[in-house]
Amino acid sequence: MIESSEDHLNEFDRYVMNDIPIRLIRLSDMKFVGRHDVRKHFQSLVLEWDPSYSWYPRPYLAHKVKYAILSHRWLDVGEPTYEEMKAGTAAGPGYEKLMNFCAKAKEYGMEFAWSDTCCIDRNSSTELDESIRSMFRWYRNSYICIVHLAQSMTIDDVLDDEWTTRGWTLQELLAPCLIKFFNKHWLSMTDDTKPWQENKLIEALERVTGIPQDELRRFHPSPSKVDERMTWAARRKTTRVEDVAYSLMGIFDVSLQIAYGEGGDRAFCRLIEAIMQAGDPSVLNWKGEAAKHHTSHAIPRSPQSFVGHRELQLTSGRLEMTMTSLGLRVPLVILPLNLHSFTYDYVSCVTLDCPLCPAIKIDMETKNYYSSTYQYALGIVNYSLISHGSCEILGIRGRSAGFILFRVPRHSLRSTLPPLCEPRPTDFVGLGISPQKQHFERWMPVRQEGLVEVNFPNIPSESVFDISHKYLEIVYL
Repeated sequence: MIESSEDHLNEFDRYVMNDIPIRLIRLSDMKFVGRHDVRKHFQSLVLEWDPSYSWYPRPYLAHKVKYAILSHRWLDVGEPTYEEMKAGTAAGPGYEKLMNFCAKAKEYGMEFAWSDTCCIDRNSSTELDESIRSMFRWYRNSYICIVHLAQSMTIDDVLDDEWTTRGWTLQELLAPCLIKFFNKHWLSMTDDTKPWQENKLIEALERVTGIPQDELRRFHPSPSKVDERMTWAARRKTTRVEDVAYSLMGIFDVSLQIAYGEGGDRAFCRLIEAIMQAGDPSVLNWKGEAAKHHTSHAIPRSPQSFVGHRELQLTSGRLEMTMTSLGLRVPLVILPLNLHSFTYDYVSCVTLDCPLCPAIKIDMETKNYYSSTYQYALGIVNYSLISHGSCEILGIRGRSAGFILFRVPRHSLRSTLPPLCEPRPTDFVGLGISPQKQHFERWMPVRQEGLVEVNFPNIPSESVFDISHKYLEIVYL
C-alpha cells in the first residue's frame, strides 16, 4: 500500500525507469528524450496523488505518465531509423507515416510518443534485448495506441489488411487499454464518443483474428489457455523466424533471452519450455509432428501445431513439468490399455480398451506401427492431488484428458544394447541379482495424436472420483 509522498515518488521512479519505453519522442520538437527527462516532466503531476489509488498505483501512474504508441505494418523499405531521426535526416513515406501518427497523438493531448521503427537503437544488443522483452508491457502502459491500417478504407477492408496477419501486431492488439484505429488516409474508423469495443470493428477483428470479443476487450497475459491462444498466432507471419516465439512472450507472460540466429525451431522450443514452467496442461494439447528437440517428444513445432486441437476441459490445476536430459518429466495417472484390435492398410485403425474400466474404448487412425508385444496406457493429465489423512489420493474427473502411451519390450532393442548375461549366484555375495524377466523401455506418446478425451461411465463430466495414489507415475515424454 502507498502511504506517503515519499512512497509515491519511489513507486513513480520505479515505474518510469522500468515500465515505459527507454526512449520517447517529445512531440513539441520531435526530439528523443530518455526516461530521466520523462520522470522530470511528470514528477509534479504524480505528487498530486489520489488516495483512492493507494492499493493500485500502477493504473494511476499509467494514467498520469501519458504517451502514445504506434501499431502499424512496416514498409518494406523507407521506415525512419534511430540514426536518421537523431541526425534530422529522416524522410520518405515512413517518415510521413510517423508524422501523421505524431499529429494524431497531439490531437489526443499527448506530449510524448513511441514508434518501434525509430525509437530503438538497434545497434545496441542490450537495448534491443530489453525492448523486445518489454514490448508487451510498453503497449499495455501506453495511454493510447494508435493503429494505422494502411490497406483499409472501411471496416470491411480490415478482413484483408496485412496488419491482421503479422506476428508482432497480435500483442499490439491485445496489450493496450485504449486503441484508436485509423484507415489508410488517417481517418478515424471508430466513433470517439464510444469505446472502440462497442463498434462494428470489434466484430470484424473477431472474425479475422479468431480472438473472442471478451479477450479483445480486456486481455490478461498469462501462461494459460495455451492451446487456444496459440491458434491466434498460427496464421501470422514474421520476417525473422525467431520472432514467431519472441512476439508471443508478452502474451504468455514469460521472458526469453533474445538470440537472433538461433533459428525459429530452437526459439519456439524455448518459449514452450518457459510456458511449461507454469504447469498449465493446455500447453500439451496439440497434434502433429513434434519439434526436433534434443530430448523430448512433447514439444510442438510451431503455433500451427495447435490448430484443430481437441476441445478439452483442462482446469483441474497445475501439472508439474520439468525438462530434463531424459525428456519432459511429468507425473501422469497411468491406466493400462489393451490392444483390442487393429487393421493395417497404409493407415492403422486401432482400438484400445481399459481393463480397469471396460466401458472405455479408444479408437485411433494412425500411420504408426502397433504390436501386441507393446504395452499401452492412458496417461491422464488433468487430475487432482487430494490430501487424505496422512496420504494423498488422486481425483479423476468424469471427463478426463490424457496421452495414449506405449512402450516396447527391451528385448526388441537388444541389438542396440550390450549382450544380456545372467551371472551365477556363486560369483556374487550379497548382491541382489535381478532375475531375467520382460522389461520395457520408457513410456512414449503415440506420435501425432496429442491429447484424447475420455469419459468415465456414470460420472458427471465436472465431478471427481477418487483412486489410489499408486496409479501416479513419473514419465519422461
